[in-house]
Amino acid sequence: MKKVIEFSPGIESLFGTLDENLRLLESKLQVSVQLRPDAIELEGEGGNVARVEAIFADYQQLQREGFLFQNGDLNSMLQVVSEDPQVGLRALAQSGKQRSFGKKPVQPKTINQRRYLEAISRSDMVFGIGPAGTGKTYLAVAMGVAALLNKEVSRIILARPAVEAGERLGFLPGTLQEKVDPYVRPLYDALYDLLEAEKVERLLEKNVIEIAPIAFMRGRTLNDSFIILDEAQNTTEEQMKMVLTRMGYRSRAVITGDITQVDLPNGRPSGLMQALEVLSGIGEIAIVYFDERDVVRHRLVQRIVKAYDEHRENGGVSRQLPLLPAEELRALRSGPGGSVETANGPVGNRKM
Repeated sequence: MKKVIEFSPGIESLFGTLDENLRLLESKLQVSVQLRPDAIELEGEGGNVARVEAIFADYQQLQREGFLFQNGDLNSMLQVVSEDPQVGLRALAQSGKQRSFGKKPVQPKTINQRRYLEAISRSDMVFGIGPAGTGKTYLAVAMGVAALLNKEVSRIILARPAVEAGERLGFLPGTLQEKVDPYVRPLYDALYDLLEAEKVERLLEKNVIEIAPIAFMRGRTLNDSFIILDEAQNTTEEQMKMVLTRMGYRSRAVITGDITQVDLPNGRPSGLMQALEVLSGIGEIAIVYFDERDVVRHRLVQRIVKAYDEHRENGGVSRQLPLLPAEELRALRSGPGGSVETANGPVGNRKM
């Protein structure tokens, strides 16, 4: 099927830098897009051509309404729209305005991010599982801020296990809050990105927003609260059960974690992994999984995450250079060059 769409003023901004958005639509929807001096020619299957035509129509309507896309938002939205035929560009763009997220709109940049936001809106408890950079924590904080500003809850509780990522920092000086702050810094970063600094400070002072390690949760019942447990892979089984049972009336909870980055000492089992297994049969609990395609940081991060996943799937076998015995290393260092025969073969003409 062929379809010709005449240019309208400003439609060129939809194309993206070096026509990257058109290339995206071509790749995702298997439609050929040809630019003419005054029109665009689409060719492909009827349903896919119709979807591209609807995207162009939605974009023109958004322009008439004065909608402004933030950097990178349009390309991200086009990826969502092209992957999910139930979503239109205009509806997706306006969805961020339906809730007050503070000083800026928050838009899902991938289809799994969209499912995550919908799950948080729909379910009282949601697990967001996936690698770093997929927006699990940021979107959870954004939904918590929206719930607070819309008076759906009266406070936000942000919790994180105080576990170092493979390091031992030792004794930290300062007050209790100063000792805790390094562990919960990503939660502060999200808050200050979504709300004015003065408002964040005021809400923290009044304990409307509370940030604390999970050790402070024991014995409490959290009513009318939006609870976020971040880095949940570093909770023990006992800690996870304790946090999950803190929910009170009119409360909601979001638990985020990356099951590939467990930093618990002595190989202790992760409470998050156990919870996913134990709670899988409870229909009211939503579980959303992210993968490398949902990473919204530098494009290299997607490839890094994928490489680690493949490495783990292959049994974690590393390709390492053989270590040389100490006497052979001394022989290499002693001369300006030459070749040393080792048990692993010759090592030639290198300066150490």
